[in-house]
Amino acid sequence: MIKKKQDFFEYVSENLTEFKKQRILDISSNRTDHITVVLENTLESKDNSGAIRTCECFGINSVYVIENTIRYKVNPDVAMGSFKWLNIHRFNKRENNNSLDSINYLKKKGYKIVSLVPDRNAKPLNQLDLSKKIAIFFGSEEDGLSDEVLNNSDELITIPMHGEVESFNLSASVGMTLHNIIYKLNKEKFDYKLKEDELLDLRLFWIKKLLKSYHIHEKRFNELELE
Repeated sequence: MIKKKQDFFEYVSENLTEFKKQRILDISSNRTDHITVVLENTLESKDNSGAIRTCECFGINSVYVIENTIRYKVNPDVAMGSFKWLNIHRFNKRENNNSLDSINYLKKKGYKIVSLVPDRNAKPLNQLDLSKKIAIFFGSEEDGLSDEVLNNSDELITIPMHGEVESFNLSASVGMTLHNIIYKLNKEKFDYKLKEDELLDLRLFWIKKLLKSYHIHEKRFNELELE
């Protein structure tokens, strides 16, 4: 299966410029699903978009958005197109408790649930164990994370502060958290990036977004295989 995907990638990528193909290869090689970010009921589209842009900059592959009471919005001027290159999963069913749904979903995928809180007694961010897959939950600046998330978290962490203000804004919190984690993952030489099969899926997913004729090439490739 991997060989078939690789063969198809080489086949379909012939329709890209060499620059675009190389960019896909380079950027995807630094993507990770070892760490994922979850945004719960975050209000300001500017902060949402800043957080999404930060996730893309640090190589996060998937972001989860919980919409219990607030509709998620992206500000394109701030996001700078970053949301197009991320897997964004939305939990927004009106009849469901979307926070619990997201936690159950992520736990089934093998993630440890970690919540970032403005509590000076919580575990400092730099002491977080990164040996397992981690889903980090961020709440709104006004209300923080819901009780459903806090009560079902495996761990609470905080960014140590030394000023009078109680918390950082959302985009700053996401940026500092991911910088600390990615730095530590690289320093301690964790094998945290996407595996070969996952890389091929991601690369084909991006090419599908770039090429309107993707399905035509896919059909032709399958026909050639049968000949």
